[in-house]
Amino acid sequence: MDILNILIETGAVLDGHFLLSSGRHSNRYIQCARLLMHPDKAEIVLKEVVEKLKDVEFDVVVGPAMGGIIVAYEIARQMGKVAMFTERENDVFTLRRGFEIKKGQRVLITEDVVTTGKSSMETIEVIKSLGGEVVGIACIVDRSSEKIDYPIYSSIKLNIETFDKDDCPMCKQSIPYAKPGSRKNI
Repeated sequence: MDILNILIETGAVLDGHFLLSSGRHSNRYIQCARLLMHPDKAEIVLKEVVEKLKDVEFDVVVGPAMGGIIVAYEIARQMGKVAMFTERENDVFTLRRGFEIKKGQRVLITEDVVTTGKSSMETIEVIKSLGGEVVGIACIVDRSSEKIDYPIYSSIKLNIETFDKDDCPMCKQSIPYAKPGSRKNI
């Protein structure tokens, strides 16, 4: 199955001028919520990740809110694992709602899209502070260009250019940007 075609078909691939949650700018944005509206298609796309995780041992799947929640659920569902999520409380990720990580549990972090890995790294800090061991990051789209110190298991790797605000060609053309991400403070 062609993952990119499914992303395009569901309207998850957007072109324009975007301010990313990382603070960087881009001319393309992957809005995985548009894919995740279709459980049948999300199942197919995440089955690609599940195949890559067959030999990875882990106990729990944890996704940072918002983008990682449904991804965590679907991967856990397909693999017979437990899913939970971190969420921001006073601008800091935490486990709430009775979720807990036991010392020594092996944890897979999930995201919809990994660009800089900032949300994953914040969630990893929560997991480590509770005595959990992070085994990797699973996502629909890996668009990272920076080194991330954990293995990334993705449905698709896309090389989408990002820019600092001062070097952004769309800003230089005074093209207004959209801010589709879930992080408020950039």
